Amino acid sequence: MTWSTGLLGFAAGLLISVATAPVGVSGAVFLLPVQISVLGVPSPAVTPTNLLYNVVAGPGALLRHHRAGTLRGPLTRLLVLGTVPGVVVGAVIRVFAVPGPLVFRLLIAVLLLPLGGWLCLRTLRRASRTAPGREPSARAVTRLAMAVGVAGGIYGIGGGSLLGPILVGRGMPVAKVAPAALAATFVTSAVGAGTYALLSLTTTGDIAPYWSLGLACGLGGLCGGYLGARLQPRLPETALRLLLGVLALGVGGLYAGQLLR
Repeated sequence: MTWSTGLLGFAAGLLISVATAPVGVSGAVFLLPVQISVLGVPSPAVTPTNLLYNVVAGPGALLRHHRAGTLRGPLTRLLVLGTVPGVVVGAVIRVFAVPGPLVFRLLIAVLLLPLGGWLCLRTLRRASRTAPGREPSARAVTRLAMAVGVAGGIYGIGGGSLLGPILVGRGMPVAKVAPAALAATFVTSAVGAGTYALLSLTTTGDIAPYWSLGLACGLGGLCGGYLGARLQPRLPETALRLLLGVLALGVGGLYAGQLLR
């Protein structure tokens, strides 16, 4: 890794995490296309590299939430309980069943396009009504977390970037979801990165993380995550949700367009 690549990775992690940490997203879901298209990380090594980013970046926002006393509560335990086994299954699927770059780009488009559109629509509908939505049950949260953990293990996002928008859209406040989703992302990313490291010993190909680049991006995310969590009470919730939805639609549309060429 050159110095310019490292600085670019640091800047990307910093800017993305500042915008996404306030709503419980580490930013890895938006860093992934930067790694593929700009930084040149090959598939499937981009997935464990993204998980490594989450591990390094996570403590920044979590430290701020810990100081504010917002990490306590059952939601964090439910999310971790579901996402940890899911991310292991997703890592195995990613290595042995989804190895090709075309399939991986299709997966990006399939995940991000509906998520971005759904998030925008739910945000606009929520802004137009006064009654809050009904929060999901503990069992539903755990099942959802396990399914998202599988997707996160395949996609290299830890799962928090999917759990956050879904739970907020179901009626949970951002202040409650954000710290729990970030904590689940951190734990599952550590487990997922370790799973990829073990799998790299048993198979060929680029499935181990790019350590230096993952650390550079993660250090940027570490700083940006702390700033984003600190800014959360001062930023308009509706605008942030719409921004994340538009970004997800843009990235998903980009890779969908590449598949159609």
